[in-house]
Amino acid sequence: MELDKVMSISGKPGLYELKAQTRGGFIAESMLDGKKISVNMRHNVSLLSEIAVYTYTEEVPLREIFQKIKEKEDGGEAISHKESKQKLEDYFSEILPDYDVDRVYISDIKKIIQWYNLLVSKGVTDFGTAKGSEKPSDEEE
Repeated sequence: MELDKVMSISGKPGLYELKAQTRGGFIAESMLDGKKISVNMRHNVSLLSEIAVYTYTEEVPLREIFQKIKEKEDGGEAISHKESKQKLEDYFSEILPDYDVDRVYISDIKKIIQWYNLLVSKGVTDFGTAKGSEKPSDEEE
């Protein structure tokens, strides 16, 4: 499963996997309980592949943050998203030292860690570069 098919739906817990497209939206399956739901245009949906986190210099794609957590945890689960605010901030600053503390809230950090742990528990550990978006290296010139 790729992050291009994983989404967050506003107002609904957990993450969802895109299963099929319909005339008025699409069918998504909850990664928490496996239930399928119909999602239409009135739902606010965010694909994980499109989410980025603010730093003081740029926006870092969520897939890169997941990859950094994976490297730190040797592919295992991260700390619990229910840890204290200070522990979560310390952990996140290890992963992304220059994250913008004024624009990245503790609720964002909790979501990122919760999503990472959910993906790892479901066997999703390939957070590499998005297909079709690889930048050509300088060596190819």
